[in-house]
Amino acid sequence: MRSELPLITSDRLTLRIAIKKDIPQILKYFHENKTYLTPFYPHWFDNFFTEEYWQYQIENNVLEFIHDQSLKLFIFPNKKSTKVIGTINFSNFIRGAAHFCYVGYSLAEAEQGKGYMTEGLRAATNYVFEELNFHRIMANYMPHNRRSGNVLKKLGFLVEGYARDYLLINGKWEDHILTSLVNPNWKPEK
Repeated sequence: MRSELPLITSDRLTLRIAIKKDIPQILKYFHENKTYLTPFYPHWFDNFFTEEYWQYQIENNVLEFIHDQSLKLFIFPNKKSTKVIGTINFSNFIRGAAHFCYVGYSLAEAEQGKGYMTEGLRAATNYVFEELNFHRIMANYMPHNRRSGNVLKKLGFLVEGYARDYLLINGKWEDHILTSLVNPNWKPEK
């Protein structure tokens, strides 16, 4: 069980688990980017865009991290330290013989093409490998989402396969390209 929440930094970004005071910025991020993100997101929950939903979600995100189940981060630019510009979510933590997890992410439409996701995902995967000691991180993307594929390729994720009708995205089953990144410095737990 973990007690300290991570604070991950890079040259231009800070990544951290949200706290209650971040809720207005989280809601602003999702409201401003809803149209842009909808083709890449599963179904939006009915109350997703409410303060009540995010109060519960933030509490749950902290508990899931403490209990080694997930790491759900928000991306903040260092120059505007309260503004949410994206998300990086590591989920489905599996230990034992596997030591793997999945990662998914999103970035504000207005922040595309600036290298933020590559920078943030590099810092976050380093944390997951070095501090959480995962052996493998898996990321899947829709074939037409070339930006996502390019980010993963830059970071060293390797294509492992193609899954037909893999995830229900925006009400439609979508094919996905399956990728992974392996931790060359993984150490067995003592």
